[in-house]
Amino acid sequence: MDTKEFDGIAPYTDEEALEAIAKLSSNRYIGLISKYIFPDKPYTYLRDTLRSVRSVDEFQQIVMGQAVNWVIDNSTEGFTYEGVENVKDFGDKKFLVMSNHRDIVLDPALTQYVFLENNIPMTEIAVGDNLLSSKVVEYILRSNRMIKVIRGISARELYLSSQILSKYIRQTITSGKSSVWIAQRQGRTKNGVDITEQGLLKMFDMSGEKGFKENFMELNIVPFSISYEYEPCDVRKAREILISRTEKYVKKKNEDMHSIIMGIRQKKGHVHLCIGKPLTEAEIEAASLCDKNDRYSGIRHAVDRRVIEGYKLWKTNYICYDMVNGTDKYADKYTSDDVEKFKAYMEHRLNKVERSLNREELKDIFLHIYANPVISKENFEQGIWK
Repeated sequence: MDTKEFDGIAPYTDEEALEAIAKLSSNRYIGLISKYIFPDKPYTYLRDTLRSVRSVDEFQQIVMGQAVNWVIDNSTEGFTYEGVENVKDFGDKKFLVMSNHRDIVLDPALTQYVFLENNIPMTEIAVGDNLLSSKVVEYILRSNRMIKVIRGISARELYLSSQILSKYIRQTITSGKSSVWIAQRQGRTKNGVDITEQGLLKMFDMSGEKGFKENFMELNIVPFSISYEYEPCDVRKAREILISRTEKYVKKKNEDMHSIIMGIRQKKGHVHLCIGKPLTEAEIEAASLCDKNDRYSGIRHAVDRRVIEGYKLWKTNYICYDMVNGTDKYADKYTSDDVEKFKAYMEHRLNKVERSLNREELKDIFLHIYANPVISKENFEQGIWK
């Protein structure tokens, strides 16, 4: 695998990662971070651990593994997962994870945690370069096998960048170097409706040198679905949707970094990750028989079906569905105390937003973030998912 053309987007090598990790260990805030994440350890614990690391694997296992454990223990009511056999069945073959995307860092981090727990090689992770807002963040992400997805460029530059990214992902998988994690769409799902972007599928196909069917078969696509009882950054997402209805939403400086921190620290209740069944040869062949863009729609529908099938619906989802629709259809899924608890939570979250925004519209958007997964599941089960 010729790597020169991928220098701008490929994850750090072990040598580059060790250089970045050494700089991390010397950061003036490293002691404070260490006491926050590892309160029972000495002030120098994280610094000393970073300095003991000798490879990307060690960094992910020793440092990031402990960090994700801390997140699970301190910000969730429990993390569960299912479907590990669906990726273990590949044996030594590599695959492409296509996941719904609800939290900037936790979605891929929890995936890597599951792989680590089950002795499955961790994946490379495709992440937008907009997150590299500081050197500290860049050191951490690129030392975690981050593939840099370049954003905010001209249409011509985007086309050329997409070609390189497509080629890199395909060669990384087909050469047996590594599996790859990528979100099913650019950016997080804000409204609770997970739909694969067809442009992403077209990007994958750009590097294919065979027929449509063969090009997608060799990627070994496995859809993943992550479900949070309490949606990370829910009120921020609702606020962005509301503002976007009347004007172009412009992110503030360091907004992505704040979202990362909030996503990590916010109480998330229960969290579940479902590893879906890989796309089948029959599904890909059926898509290949369609015309032009309809072929990509066929792949999109297959991925979306797996994601929706994999939803773990929580009390919060059912409560909001009934509140939005003015029904008691799912009243057997929760108690009146659950409803009051969620209403109090919602009011607390909505109070974080500036009063100049329309409160009722904001509340409606907030409720739909939680209700929409139930609506999607109903539509899917009734055969009307689009």
